Amino acid sequence: MTRTLAELVNRAAGLYRGGPRAVLGITGPPGAGKSTLAERLVTALAAAPPAGHDAGWVAYLPMDGFHLADAELDRLGLRDRKGAPETFDAYGYAALLRRLREDRDEMIYAPGFERVLEQPIAGAIGLPRTARLIVTEGNYLLLGDERWRAVRDLLDEVWYADLEPDERLRRLVERHVRFGKPRDAAVAWATGTDERNAELIAATRDRADLIVRPAPPG
Repeated sequence: MTRTLAELVNRAAGLYRGGPRAVLGITGPPGAGKSTLAERLVTALAAAPPAGHDAGWVAYLPMDGFHLADAELDRLGLRDRKGAPETFDAYGYAALLRRLREDRDEMIYAPGFERVLEQPIAGAIGLPRTARLIVTEGNYLLLGDERWRAVRDLLDEVWYADLEPDERLRRLVERHVRFGKPRDAAVAWATGTDERNAELIAATRDRADLIVRPAPPG
């Protein structure tokens, strides 16, 4: 079922009921449009805050900042698998979500990810206590292994961004090219490492609270 942006915004807004902070997760395979969906939701939600709140009531938290740095991937022998589940700090991501749910700190800083450098950047995203709804997105929010299981327990809902495979692959190749990969290398990475990860993520689809398709461009 295709849902309008307005319907998705209403559902997301309903997760926050005026008390504890709420966290919405968006997952899906590489190139499915997770970040674009999250950004559109946050923009729309910020424009219509609940009573007593301003535009800062909602914040965006990408999981990409929890990529392990290349130096650590080299040490672990995982550089050629960058983007696979074991190349992220899953425990660190869960710990940050736990801090957000505990709701004790006036400001929480999260790492971001610089796509040109392809490296995490510490302290790049500020999440003030006034942000009552957090929209986070990443590939492995529904993965069932020990490293990732805690993540799902810290999310109120998880939506799965779905997209027809050929279009998803086309977008993914173009994204790799846009951020500096030669086209041949972009195709090889998208159909190799990325596709293996996509198959793993697709196996978690049925665990989602909502399937969003078609996902928006991006």
